[in-house]
Amino acid sequence: MFGREQRYEEGESSSSSSSERRPQEAETSARRPQEAEISARRRYDRYGYQGAAGESASGIGRRYDRYQQRLPVDASFAGAEGSGRFDLHEHRLQQEASSNSRIGRRRYDPESSTEASYGRNGRRRYDGYDHPSLVEASSSQGGRARGSGVGQRALGDHSPTLPSDFTPADSISHDLQQRLTLQRPVPPFPIRSQASSYRTPTAVPSSPGVYIPPQRRNQTSRPPLTLLTRSIASGNRRESTEVEIPMPQVTARTEPQMSPASLQVATFASRPGYGTMGKKCRITANHFSVELADRNIHHYHVSITPEVTSQVLSRSLMKEIVHLYGQSHLYRKPAYDGMQGVYTAGPLPFTSKEFMIKLENGNDGTNERRKKEFIVKIRFATSADIHKLREFLLSRESNVPHEIIHALDVVLKHSLLNNRCTLLGKTFFLQGLGARSEIGNGIQCWNGFYQSLRPTQMGLSLNIDVSSKSFYEPIPVIEFAAKFLNLEDPSIMATRPLSNDDRLKLKKVLKGIKVEVTHGGVRRYKICDITEQPTNQLRFTEDGQQKSVVQYFCEKYNIILRHASWPSLRSGKDSRPIYLPMETCTIIAGQRYAKKLNERQVASMLRMTCQRPLRRQEIIHQFADQDDFIRNDFVKEFGVNVSVDMTTIDARVLPPPAFLTLYSLFWLLQLRYHDSGRAKTIRPQAGQWNAQHACWMCVNFSKLKQEAVVNFCKHLVDTCCRKGMEFARNPLFPIQSSPPEQIEVKLLDVYRQCRAEEKQLQMLIIILPEVNAYYGKIKRICETELGIVSQCCQPGHARTCNRIYLQNIVLKINVKAGGQNAILEDTLYGRIPLLTDIPTIIFGADVTHPQSGEDQGPSIAAVVASMDWPTVVTYRGLVSAQPHRSEVIEDLFRVKEDPKRGIVHAGMIRELLLAFQTSTGLKPSRIIFFRDGVSEGMFEMVVLKEMDAIRKACSSLEEGYLPPVTFIVVQKRHNTRLFPTNEDHMDKSGNILPGTVVDTGICHPSEHDFYLCSHAGIQGTSRPAHYRVLLDENEFSADALQMLANDLCYTYARCTRSVSIVPPVYYAHLAAFRARFYLERSGAQYEGGSSTGPDDSRVELPEIDPAVKNVMFYC
Repeated sequence: MFGREQRYEEGESSSSSSSERRPQEAETSARRPQEAEISARRRYDRYGYQGAAGESASGIGRRYDRYQQRLPVDASFAGAEGSGRFDLHEHRLQQEASSNSRIGRRRYDPESSTEASYGRNGRRRYDGYDHPSLVEASSSQGGRARGSGVGQRALGDHSPTLPSDFTPADSISHDLQQRLTLQRPVPPFPIRSQASSYRTPTAVPSSPGVYIPPQRRNQTSRPPLTLLTRSIASGNRRESTEVEIPMPQVTARTEPQMSPASLQVATFASRPGYGTMGKKCRITANHFSVELADRNIHHYHVSITPEVTSQVLSRSLMKEIVHLYGQSHLYRKPAYDGMQGVYTAGPLPFTSKEFMIKLENGNDGTNERRKKEFIVKIRFATSADIHKLREFLLSRESNVPHEIIHALDVVLKHSLLNNRCTLLGKTFFLQGLGARSEIGNGIQCWNGFYQSLRPTQMGLSLNIDVSSKSFYEPIPVIEFAAKFLNLEDPSIMATRPLSNDDRLKLKKVLKGIKVEVTHGGVRRYKICDITEQPTNQLRFTEDGQQKSVVQYFCEKYNIILRHASWPSLRSGKDSRPIYLPMETCTIIAGQRYAKKLNERQVASMLRMTCQRPLRRQEIIHQFADQDDFIRNDFVKEFGVNVSVDMTTIDARVLPPPAFLTLYSLFWLLQLRYHDSGRAKTIRPQAGQWNAQHACWMCVNFSKLKQEAVVNFCKHLVDTCCRKGMEFARNPLFPIQSSPPEQIEVKLLDVYRQCRAEEKQLQMLIIILPEVNAYYGKIKRICETELGIVSQCCQPGHARTCNRIYLQNIVLKINVKAGGQNAILEDTLYGRIPLLTDIPTIIFGADVTHPQSGEDQGPSIAAVVASMDWPTVVTYRGLVSAQPHRSEVIEDLFRVKEDPKRGIVHAGMIRELLLAFQTSTGLKPSRIIFFRDGVSEGMFEMVVLKEMDAIRKACSSLEEGYLPPVTFIVVQKRHNTRLFPTNEDHMDKSGNILPGTVVDTGICHPSEHDFYLCSHAGIQGTSRPAHYRVLLDENEFSADALQMLANDLCYTYARCTRSVSIVPPVYYAHLAAFRARFYLERSGAQYEGGSSTGPDDSRVELPEIDPAVKNVMFYC
């Protein structure tokens, strides 16, 4: 349904959703027989939820249930589906009730909440865990609410009931050592309506489904808390309930020890159903169906003596075994994974056997071994049962058969390696198939193919996609050095020495690569260093005599070195170095360039790899049609048959969150705005502007003349005022200019001027120098030392005063000044399920690592959180450094020792929760956590450790505070691409329409995930975001979560387009990237753990000034 609202006669669509409704609905109908007599029209919004009879047209006060049904009138937490435990993934009821739990599991009674157990002194008793010590201790300590069903909404006289559920912070890690299961979540804050009265405590009868200890029976309740809510109609607060929101009282505890990850087993959220909203369509995906025969695969373990770490050598040894003993001992062609696994289509004639292989010099493609003998032992390990894989694909088995999938993946990749393919990482490069071109500075771009076997709802599928990587150009080292350093012709530079800075740059880029020399025969060496002295000064000892390198090459090889003033390459050990003049060495082809590409290289690579969807499909089919690669006899021996056609799947195009119109080359949102306290709906150019009288000044570090700077500032102020900002026409101080070398001095001078005049500077406009090397330094000084919010501008754009550039700058200035660029109208009317019903905080988290190949420098973790419920467009960000390449965010919660206060609880989650309460006056009753940068192999560790930290942070704020959490991983670095099947389902770029969502066919067989392409394509082929729900205590329906993700993508503050992933993840990435600049030392920017950065990977980031931290400084 594309319209925001449509009217239907009452009951028109009830039959379509009757199968999804719970038993409570029948009870609700019995309580309200007058509903049968209602003849007025009911309103349906775009979510398909039915409003209460007699609701106003504005939709205020709508009531939603997470399963698309109405809540019971009494809004009690009645048990709807029985009792027992709910599994974290499948939410199935389990009748046993004696096992311990992890990550906030809760127990529920089979009876309604009116029959729950009560504690002493009239207080209600809560217990969220089944651990016996907690059950016994709860009689004196209190505990967590027990009950089942969905949470209440603020509906007239029935205000939201938010029960207090708690588990002491020091007990969470202990419970994590047990099997990871979850009960259905309890809303976290117990409150009552003004019109309601305390319930009369009743005894809880024994139930065969749930064990209730004797000391917990016949206990009385304690009065629930009350909470202040906001008036959705006006945006102002109104006291609909009594408020008691005390500031958290922290009881100091020592931090509990986390149990080893190896002892924990996680199962992820199961699929709650399939989405139905949106316009249905058919699209194709780059997945090829795979059929399997009923034959088992035999796994053999491989050990090599002496130990070998190179996969190139390991594959050479296995290839030699097949060549020498294939017909006499093996009788089958094995598939080798390059490490310790060999797979065959049937059993070998032995269970264990050793083979002696003697590799001659050069047989393995390197120069590291000379006529060395290896003993390769092959012994039987296990037989992979295909039946287990079939059961998993049919959702009859919950454990993923990783071993079988890996074995089949190895078979398909081994087939490619046998057919003139080169495997580098996870990408195959084929001879004669895939272009190669230079991208500058001695670097090439190679086009190859990625393939991976994945379990999906349609069975196994082979995911094939185009992949491009950067490589060293196979040219002489002296020529590479000239290209990399942008020097003149090497023949002209031969007589000039190489500067020390250039030498260090070459050392960084050449260290570890392999070169080939031809003097005295073809030999290969690995570069380990570049000499500090020029070649004509290098000497070594030979036969007891000192000899220069220049003399040695002239006498032994008759080579006169022309670049003797340049340093030499060094190989070998420190005790016996081997000096290799650059002009005698050539870089070996096929070596990956893993360093960071510069802007020119990135632009060149994008031009080469950017392909329209139709062209990309053709290239993928070109590879898939190569029958001798993935459809040869070797693959068929294992019973694998790969389809020749891409998979066609069902998809839906979700409706946009507001009316879109094309105006001034921008997609604009019909959003909600406030005008002097009066709400109105308009179509603004860039959103809501509520920065009050922004005071600013400008500093110019470029070569622009004063007149050009004044003209730019005038146009910028005019644009701000024209868009609705109350922006001061004149700066606090006259526009100032300074050379780039005086940046730190000038910024400090600006700070002192404002302090001396006692004027508050809200925005400092900075025109950057022409040399792009000072941005990081400016941000570090302003945000960590001076507490100044700044907006940097490029001198070229400042000279031209381009209108579109000015509008984009204004978007950033507004949010940095505390404004809001876009607000979804549905958030003001409470029309977004599981977001606007109760106070909800949305987190975004990301971890960025140093560049590939760097062995030092910290990883940077960033967490942002919404501060403006229910609009959720303003996010506060925090950053933290952690050990090198550590994936789990370590600073979510921590306990530190303070000399004066003793043990103190801290961490990013705790600080953001407190900031949310300060900003809104409400405690978050629900947490939605979007996590970026997690690979599939890290899912279990990340969700276990980070959820444990979230639980500790919550319970450290207030005893009994454990709001339900939905933990979602957002993946962009995947290889699934979606293509339209006809022109009706494509945009102008040839891509699928924005809002296209897929949750069938190519998705996980049983776990909750979906692909969402929320953005419009500009160039190339759009990449959809992959959302994986690892934990869902809020019990989102498929439609609710997909619509929420799509809606959020329209609220990104830095542009007027929908973006590809939810803004919290974008903001976390921006904050983490910004924190890299804070590592700057001695005027040299620290980029990705380079040698200019600190050696200690556990370096502490400087603290961001509070004045900067309160706004979206990272935009």
